[in-house]
Amino acid sequence: MRIKSFLLILCLFSFTAFSQSGEEKHLKNVKQLTFGGDNAEAYFSFNDQYVSFQSNNPKWGLQCDQIFYLDVNKGLANPDERPPFISTGKGRTTCSYFMPGDKQILFASTHVGNDSCPPPVKAYLNKYLWAVYDSYDIFVSDLNGKIVKQLTAEKGYDAEATISPKGDKIVFTSTRDGDLDLYTMDIDGKNVKRVTNLLGYDGGAFFSPDGKKLVFRASRPKTDEEVAEYKKLLSLGLVAPTDMEIYTCNVDGSDLRQVTKLGKANWAPYFTPKGDKIIFSSNHHSQRGYDFQLYTINLDGTGVERVTNNSIFNAFPMFSHDGKKLIFSSNRNNAPGSRDTNLYIADWVD
Repeated sequence: MRIKSFLLILCLFSFTAFSQSGEEKHLKNVKQLTFGGDNAEAYFSFNDQYVSFQSNNPKWGLQCDQIFYLDVNKGLANPDERPPFISTGKGRTTCSYFMPGDKQILFASTHVGNDSCPPPVKAYLNKYLWAVYDSYDIFVSDLNGKIVKQLTAEKGYDAEATISPKGDKIVFTSTRDGDLDLYTMDIDGKNVKRVTNLLGYDGGAFFSPDGKKLVFRASRPKTDEEVAEYKKLLSLGLVAPTDMEIYTCNVDGSDLRQVTKLGKANWAPYFTPKGDKIIFSSNHHSQRGYDFQLYTINLDGTGVERVTNNSIFNAFPMFSHDGKKLIFSSNRNNAPGSRDTNLYIADWVD
């Protein structure tokens, strides 16, 4: 789930605010938080003061994604400053999230399997693919980068973990039963329960503000050819994320509903602060395929509204717990020909 862009930096201090080239009426005071490399999946702490995120910024000596956290009120003293480092620096990491109390961070890592970054995805069937490394497990680190607990040790992929706003449960994606399904566990890693059981990739799940529902992306291969291809790719540790829709269900998996029926890739969903809508990234409007914008949609699938208009990549939206801020990743404001993706924060206007 990585993306690229470079920024022409006009100011060497903290945040930089930029004017909008297209109307984005829900976003005000958009500010840039990172300045180089691929920065994504930034999620607020419970007190809304910090965000955890993953980055492969080469200026920070990184070969592949590692986990950091950042004070959103202070930002970076200069664009090249490396924020506090949470992961081990070994293997590849993904999907970090603050634990209740904001003293520890949850994330997935491959470092137990190998100190080196796992190999990049090779071309297969001329498709855009994501790797599903079977060496991913879920860990908890303190804010000094010391791992204090390993929550999963099952064979196969365990990653994409996020935490309920209630602070009691974790949802994650796993291949432990042979497919890419959602599971929940208690905050201490105990009481694991399977949530989804339909063939296809279920991932990127988040809890609703009241902790009762989940929203997630899913692929649903239907024809014999689609099923065979999905199973073949999964056997190789790969998924093709180009045909996904947004679903919701109760935390126990009941009341499963398909929200979007837009076609192409609809992903990175998150509940809006009131819990009555979903914000997500989609390229359904695009003729080229690679043009991802943020949209909102009602839970019943009506009322699709476009949120972003700047750049060809906007994704990973998350609201602060107080509902006042939106953080997201974008390749806006890049110099011509550059491909870094940076973090942006904005005031949310309902």
